[in-house]
Amino acid sequence: MSNIPDDLSYTKEHEWVAGLEDGLTVTVGITAFAAESLGDVVYVQLPEVGSTVEAGDSIGEVESTKSVSDVYTPVGGEVVEVNQAVVDDPSLANSDPYGEGWMFRVRVEGDAEDLLTAEEYAALTSGES
Repeated sequence: MSNIPDDLSYTKEHEWVAGLEDGLTVTVGITAFAAESLGDVVYVQLPEVGSTVEAGDSIGEVESTKSVSDVYTPVGGEVVEVNQAVVDDPSLANSDPYGEGWMFRVRVEGDAEDLLTAEEYAALTSGES
C-alpha cells in the first residue's frame, strides 16, 4: 500500500492537493500510488506560469518507461509556480512525490473538484494495483 499522508486532499485521478484549507494558493502533485503505477518517470510537462486553469483540466503530462499520463488540476485559478526541479529531474516524482516531487502551485479562484480525504483515497486505491 502506498504512503497516503492524512493532511492532504486527493483526486480520483491520483493527484494530491496541499494548502486548500489555508487559503489562496495550493500545491499539487501526483500521489505515490500514481508514481508507483507509472514506473520510472522520465519526463514531466507542466503548465506555463500565468496560465488560467479550471478544475478538472488536463494541464500537463507525466511520461514513464511504461506510459504517458495526463496531469489534472483539482482546482481552478492561476498557475503561479511550477516545480522546475521535477522538470529537470523527473525521478523526483517517484522518489519524493509528496515533497521535492510536487508539480505546480495554483492561486485558487472558484471551486475545487470533488476532493477525497486520505481515508477515501486509500479506499479508492485499495482495489487497484
